[in-house]
Amino acid sequence: MPAVIDAIEYMLPARTESIEEIAARFPNWPLERIAEKTGIRARHVASEEECASDFGVIAAERLFDKTGIARDEIDYLIFTTQTPDYLAPTTACLVQERLGLNKHIGALDINLGCSGYIYALGVAKALIESGQARRLLLITADTYSKFVHPGDKSVRALFGDAAAATLLSDRAADGDPKIGPFVYGTDGSGAKDLIVPTSGMRRRASHNPVEEYTDRHGNVRSDHNIFMNGRAVVEFTLREVPKAIHETCAKAGITLDDVDAVVPHQASAMVLEGIRERLKLPKEKFVVCMEDIGNTVSCSVPIALKRAVLSGQIGPGALVLLVGFGVGLSWGATLVRLPSDFVLSEPD
Repeated sequence: MPAVIDAIEYMLPARTESIEEIAARFPNWPLERIAEKTGIRARHVASEEECASDFGVIAAERLFDKTGIARDEIDYLIFTTQTPDYLAPTTACLVQERLGLNKHIGALDINLGCSGYIYALGVAKALIESGQARRLLLITADTYSKFVHPGDKSVRALFGDAAAATLLSDRAADGDPKIGPFVYGTDGSGAKDLIVPTSGMRRRASHNPVEEYTDRHGNVRSDHNIFMNGRAVVEFTLREVPKAIHETCAKAGITLDDVDAVVPHQASAMVLEGIRERLKLPKEKFVVCMEDIGNTVSCSVPIALKRAVLSGQIGPGALVLLVGFGVGLSWGATLVRLPSDFVLSEPD
């Protein structure tokens, strides 16, 4: 039977950092100009001891609590992150044990960032509709703040940490698709434009001492930190994302007018406004939700979707277009029909 999204819950770490706190470190930084450009005034950030798995477990526990779903009903777990606890073992295996899920389930990690939720939905849909799973737990969790050098103001005001847990099932009774179609895109030639150079095996951190450098804009970082070529990433986004949105609608045999709302990855205010203007969408049909949480990478789409439902911007039963884009370079879009009984619950 068709896969459906039953519920979404999310969590944000307790520690926060405001744009005013960052500006205090950089006295010549144009605070209000940066706030206007990013659309972000505060973010939640992980402590040194907190990892993506910790946040993912909390989000999932909230999902079980709010929905009343028994843990032994979950027969597949997908954990989407680019900040795993370890390169080995797979973080999904650790989360299976911590949540007390059945041992006879599939569990895997998906290593994708800002497009990760869309790709994970595609995998989840395939697993459910091929009969490999009936009730699937999809967790996205990232702690990108750990990649950010404190002296790099180009990204420090952007990335926030979070986790979201999505429950999917095959309970749809009418047989109509509730998720899809999908449009995907990949351009590895842009990998250098959003990268942590010594984060894997190609250039191992243990073999490369920390050598800090300062760019011409005064941003301090090392190859152990995240680097973003902002201009290149913005150009890629404005070139590919509007096309992907229109391609998704065309694939479904509808127009953008038939969609109740578009929920994009929450990159920055400037980027989102550029996308909205190219789509000629009214603001009420375009979800922007990052002022107090920042760019939460793989978590931004499910959190924005959940918040838009809670605020009334999106109603249960709505047809929503989701689009993610970023590191890879990678992008993906899909349509989701929310069930009329989508779980409504305020975050703890």
